[in-house]
Amino acid sequence: MTGMQSYTIGQAARLLGVSPDTARRWADAGRVATHRDEGGRRLIDGRALAAFSVELAKSGTTDEETPYTSVRNAFPGIVTAIKLGDVAAQVEIQAGPHRLVSLLTREAVEELGLEIGMEATARVKSTNVHIDRT
Repeated sequence: MTGMQSYTIGQAARLLGVSPDTARRWADAGRVATHRDEGGRRLIDGRALAAFSVELAKSGTTDEETPYTSVRNAFPGIVTAIKLGDVAAQVEIQAGPHRLVSLLTREAVEELGLEIGMEATARVKSTNVHIDRT
């Protein structure tokens, strides 16, 4: 395993689907823990961000309105869970309010070096596309 990845407030905001100001307010309020790097930048530990992203998605609330959009096929997010079997694996990614689960080989997970708290993008290919407007 490699060293744990940390994220700047701006990177965390992008992964959570909110503005950097919102992510900064959450950090200031203690909703997600931060630490400083050698340069003085505030960083969020990847595992802490993964846990917070799941909590945030379950609450169904953010400080911002969700934009009207036709979701594209790429979902940048953060790895929140990995279940390894002998041959197969299950990887969960929280991409803003979207939780995506992928079944893939254990070998693929190991080759990609996937770990909880790591940034990853889920890509979806489908023959049916549904568009909702709320």
